Amino acid sequence: MNRRTLLRGLAAGTTGLILGSGLELRPALAQDAADPGLPDAQAPQTVADLLVAPWAAWKAAYLARDGRVVDALQQGASHSESQGYGLLLAAMMEDNPTFDLIYRWTEANLAVRADALLAWRWLPSGATRVPDRNNASDGDLFYAWALAIRGQRDQNPALIERAGAIANALVAKCVVPSPDGSGRLLLTPAADGFARDDGMIINPSYYMPRAMRELAQITGVQALATCATDGEMLVAGLAAGGLVPDWILVTASGNRAAPGKSFNNGYEAMRVALFQIWSGNGASLAVSQQAQAYRNAQQAGQAGQDSYVTVFDRSTGRVLETSPNVGYGAIAALVNCAADIAHGAEIPFYLTVDQPYYPATLHLMTLISQVQSAATCQPI
Repeated sequence: MNRRTLLRGLAAGTTGLILGSGLELRPALAQDAADPGLPDAQAPQTVADLLVAPWAAWKAAYLARDGRVVDALQQGASHSESQGYGLLLAAMMEDNPTFDLIYRWTEANLAVRADALLAWRWLPSGATRVPDRNNASDGDLFYAWALAIRGQRDQNPALIERAGAIANALVAKCVVPSPDGSGRLLLTPAADGFARDDGMIINPSYYMPRAMRELAQITGVQALATCATDGEMLVAGLAAGGLVPDWILVTASGNRAAPGKSFNNGYEAMRVALFQIWSGNGASLAVSQQAQAYRNAQQAGQAGQDSYVTVFDRSTGRVLETSPNVGYGAIAALVNCAADIAHGAEIPFYLTVDQPYYPATLHLMTLISQVQSAATCQPI
């Protein structure tokens, strides 16, 4: 279930559409009265108000007309991650028609398990469109979070009930006691395939504290809130030893590299600092460690315009891979700003579609995170 492998070494694709280029997020009181296109200075600025252009670009590039979010680099597949991310973006943008499209497609094609969880991948060709019915807990989490947000906003009990069913199934199938005897709860990557005789394989980037807590609050499944707190403690412990790695093996005697999995800080772990900031944890050691690594790379000339770090050696901070895809640079800019509690950040507001689905989606999530949780880090 390594959904990032194919991203390695890929440059930007064909020339794409650019929407919102040259725009910036402005403070509410900085309205230019001569520009009627700017929002009313007295009106609250929501994600939906501020990010119209990036959202339009994302939909045009990665969303099929039937509601399927397409990951072109992964055999044109769709997965519970992409559908969960897409549904969450639609909920945040208050785009009900798009939400309904994504929801209908996902329920018809990935809700094929005996429980409430989603199968993790759908392929557009082949004898079997869903060859593996195992789930992916991060995809389920974001999908349920989106349902809960829309359900609460629209007072739709059916959506909240579906979110609650997923939340309960996640706790039943993917939340387990840590083998280290601490009593903490672990969020496993899936219902099956990650338990070993000597411990449990965990992906730290699957923890999204804000999602877990809001889902718990709306559905009443409080074990997710407990798991969020325990996950923050796990991430803090990992950050104390270096950059947070993509995968770990949690054992009775501590954490170590997971056999056959990346122990670098790469395509998976880059989400950890973003999710910490989005959850209001900008002071997290995971954020400051990541920021320092980005700064060191820039000072060493290993990162800059059109060259964004995607993989670090988690122990030494050595740069192992870079990418031209600007979505990765957006994360780095937000992390650097949040760690410094700065005013203004080099976060690109435009969202180009000459980058793959994954960095483009992280780019849009970075913009949402800035609006919701890092007000001083306005793109400049």
